[in-house]
Amino acid sequence: MFSKLIKKNSKTSQLIYAPINGEILSIEGVPDPVFSQKMLGEGMAIIPIDGNVASPVDGKVIQVAPTNHAIGILADGGSEILIHVGLETVALKGEGFELKVNVGDSITVGQLLLTYNLQHIKEHAKSDMTIMVITNSQTNTHKYEISMDKVAIMGETVVMKVTNK
Repeated sequence: MFSKLIKKNSKTSQLIYAPINGEILSIEGVPDPVFSQKMLGEGMAIIPIDGNVASPVDGKVIQVAPTNHAIGILADGGSEILIHVGLETVALKGEGFELKVNVGDSITVGQLLLTYNLQHIKEHAKSDMTIMVITNSQTNTHKYEISMDKVAIMGETVVMKVTNK
């Protein structure tokens, strides 16, 4: 009976892992109202300690910004995830970013999506924090639990749990 309960619960929840290494922050603390007021959806932010971005879920790459500073993912569980590196990084016109995947690629948790020059971002962007939002969180029937952890380990730390309401 207990094994059936576990199996049933695994179908109704999805774990989302840290896309980068660093310090976890509340999305409300992001110095950009589009993110902090959750206009794009529920999420969180991380202050990076290196320039690697990995997939937080198993899924598919559905969008890449022309400047490679943001990636859209459709998780196997249905969540649409946007990973946005830095604030006002679109002005860098792709300088310092190296994409490791393409639109249409299937991806797995921890798989490297892109690398970037963290020092360049710190020097030339408004902020180096990376924001991850669930862009369909306001239109679906899920509940989002944000981790209380303060340290993110890319591909290992669960930063969010998505469950059916």
